[in-house]
Amino acid sequence: MDHNDYELLGATDQLRPADGRPVKMWTRGVPAEPGAKEQLSALAQLPFVFHHVAVMPDVHIGKGSTIGSVIPTLGAVIPAAVGVDIGCGMMAAKTTLRAGDLPDNLGKLRSAIEQAVPHGMSPKTRHARGRDAGSWDNPPPAVDAGWARLKSEFDEICRKYPKLRHANHYKHLGTLGSGNHFVEVCLDEENFVWLMLHSGSRGVGNAIGTHFIELARQDMRRHMVNLPDQDLAYLEEGTRHYDDYVEAVGWAQKFARINREVMMQNLIGAVRSVIRKPFETHVEAVNCHHNYVQRERHFGKDVLITRKGALSAREGELGIIPGSMGARSFIVRGKGNPESFHSCSHGAGRVMSRTEARRRFTVADQERATRGVECRKDEGVIDEIPMAYKDIDAVMHAQRELVDVVHTLKQVVCVKG
Repeated sequence: MDHNDYELLGATDQLRPADGRPVKMWTRGVPAEPGAKEQLSALAQLPFVFHHVAVMPDVHIGKGSTIGSVIPTLGAVIPAAVGVDIGCGMMAAKTTLRAGDLPDNLGKLRSAIEQAVPHGMSPKTRHARGRDAGSWDNPPPAVDAGWARLKSEFDEICRKYPKLRHANHYKHLGTLGSGNHFVEVCLDEENFVWLMLHSGSRGVGNAIGTHFIELARQDMRRHMVNLPDQDLAYLEEGTRHYDDYVEAVGWAQKFARINREVMMQNLIGAVRSVIRKPFETHVEAVNCHHNYVQRERHFGKDVLITRKGALSAREGELGIIPGSMGARSFIVRGKGNPESFHSCSHGAGRVMSRTEARRRFTVADQERATRGVECRKDEGVIDEIPMAYKDIDAVMHAQRELVDVVHTLKQVVCVKG
């Protein structure tokens, strides 16, 4: 794309495609991934995008839209922009424990957490041997209680879309997954211990997202809609698929929230099994999504807001912005900036693909980058090495108009799938 297709508009970095809505970017001082502007331009030219697109400092290329973007729409929704990790987000709990209460051997604590929270990938094929490492053999009572809050709505969705019945759902509730999902034990600036985790709607959310992305593509072909990218296929308000998607995605977001609640219960139990000193927990941050869609009011209109790798940051609202393995994370309070649609970044954001990270770095690099953190240091997690992500301090500086930092957290234990 020619640079002249954009016009710089003011103090905030802003881009205006030759056709379409403006793109307002909080990215100063943070390197942008090549191709991100092109993807944002294609998105901004869709006729149902409202007012402007807001871009967070952790922006990088994603499916359908860049990750780290906030997309307001009128009369339509883009399933691929919401993505397949529907409701992915964070939960954090501050405890009354201090650093000195942690055991000298953090390996024992990490092992207890790994036993309490299933983590890892599902088998690639239905006939793969062994247990699904990321699901339960014998779900604990918290899973049953959580599923009871979800089952009736899921049954109704499956009545319309029977294939979804076969997705992993009940046995994935209270489980972590893999990739950038994690469980951490952290210390804040006053040496209080925090418990923090990152996950979403797991297999069932993936199945819902994938199914409706394909339905949107079919609708586009049926109506001969010409799109710059097939991953921008959308569902129009007033159609059956739109209504069914809004119902299903809302349920998946509820699943994700309950998934994190169940994991947190089991995480606290694991810590209690290792640290015998009595302690209390306070969920000071919140259980917050950063991959989701919901109806909100902005600039005088009721719109659908899709946050794809972005966090709600209404005035006074608490949220969580994690760094990478070995980097700091932040508990933040939103400033309610209307230009960002009351949003902020969801993390540091990748600067390279997983394939590139595995090509470029070694286990020795991973060991150096995570020194002082009790975590996996093998070739299976090299794609999550801190150097594969943007500098979290630069990301936080770029969005200083969007949030204030309340607590700074540094992990001492990190569990990944």
